Amino acid sequence: MTALLEGRTAVVTGGARGIGLAVARTFVSHGARVVLGDLDEAAAQAAAKELGGDAVAVGTRCDVVAAGQVQALADTAVSAFGSLDVFVNNAGITRDATMRTMSEEDFDLVVAVHLKGTWNGTRVAAARMREQKSGSIVNISSLSGKVGMVGQTNYSAAKAGIVGLTKAAAKEMAHHGVRVNAIQPGLIRSAMTEAMPQKAWDQKMSEIPMQRVGEVDEVANVALFYASSLSSYMTGTTAEVTGGRFV
Repeated sequence: MTALLEGRTAVVTGGARGIGLAVARTFVSHGARVVLGDLDEAAAQAAAKELGGDAVAVGTRCDVVAAGQVQALADTAVSAFGSLDVFVNNAGITRDATMRTMSEEDFDLVVAVHLKGTWNGTRVAAARMREQKSGSIVNISSLSGKVGMVGQTNYSAAKAGIVGLTKAAAKEMAHHGVRVNAIQPGLIRSAMTEAMPQKAWDQKMSEIPMQRVGEVDEVANVALFYASSLSSYMTGTTAEVTGGRFV
């Protein structure tokens, strides 16, 4: 198997579990060194150890809403491994409620983590990458940002915003050799989705032409494509990893 990221360093926010950890694991399998940022520092460090320890992975605490902490995350990549070549903005939370019952605090928090967090990561990564005239930024949006989901006015707004941010940043950074793309996962198997009521699960499954749930590795493989030179002439694009749901 060709190592698509040999010699490159990647940062993954929300990297301690779920899609973020799957992305990091896939990147390491293709020769990358990774820095995992997560609110749960212990989990990030445990994940880094699982991936191979200090030689290939570092785990550290990062609140993506705080620009200084995102800058420190990027600096860690450079100090630990000598470069910053890929930045995956994956960190996210949900605070679902109908618009009538959603608190202003829960709206603000979700938008801050997803949208401002992605802006912080994109901005910090782009500043470093433009100096070396190369780099790939991958932003994790969601199918909710394409179609809107009941009970997710905060999440859907933030995830739609990530697509707009990605397109604008891609135009700003293209002549610097930096690419910016987004991924919109659909129903992906995780502890959160498997805890859904059966009725909700069945409803979502009925909307998927491929008639199955997606796996975190299937999202990670698309992140690998965007991170690598396989997508060298792609920027400002959005890949739907949805099994055909809502095409």
